[in-house]
Amino acid sequence: MQHLTLTEENYLKSIYAIEQNNTSGEVSVNEIAERMQTRPATVTDMLRKLSEKELIHYEKYKKVQVTKTGILLALQIIRKHRLWETFLHDKLDFSWDEVHEVAEQLEHIHSQKLIDRLDEYLGYPQYDPHGDPIPNSLGEVPTSSNLLLSESELLMPSIVVAVKDTSSPFLQQMERLGLQIGTVLTVKERMPYDNSIQIQVGEGAEIMLSEKAAVNIIIRHLDK
Repeated sequence: MQHLTLTEENYLKSIYAIEQNNTSGEVSVNEIAERMQTRPATVTDMLRKLSEKELIHYEKYKKVQVTKTGILLALQIIRKHRLWETFLHDKLDFSWDEVHEVAEQLEHIHSQKLIDRLDEYLGYPQYDPHGDPIPNSLGEVPTSSNLLLSESELLMPSIVVAVKDTSSPFLQQMERLGLQIGTVLTVKERMPYDNSIQIQVGEGAEIMLSEKAAVNIIIRHLDK
């Protein structure tokens, strides 16, 4: 498997992530520039490099697509990132809002033996502390729910399985509200005016949650 520079890995991972969230399966230069917080001209230079390495399909003024080889590489970078997040959280007691930044640095370690040993040491986890699926060494990704709390049926007991927003402010707010991966909750009422929801956490207190928060919490109904 070819080695990429740190910058090339960051671009490839970002392009893959954008592609996964686009229904068209294609990515524009401007989308990449916005995600990487840089100029379109800088993105174009990197796209040429990744195209030469046959990791993306790219033609000037057209959309970008990740190749099969590029997908496998992107998944391995994601695998390293999420394994390191799990290690930091489970073994070194980092909070779930601290692990992302450190894992961003550790994901660029190229030793396959180290990553395989790390996976074994952690017991081959399938999900990271944020509930994101961890690809295995073959690039196979565990299935995961995509049902947002904002879309939940009323009075249907559900469990929090992941979060979309991994920023520190959001995760800290989740903790303050008593919400984490594995929390059981029920949507009691939805407010028509602003789509905020009233939820019951376990069998305890009821709290109000904004639509902005609810669209970033992924759940699974407990009877399905």
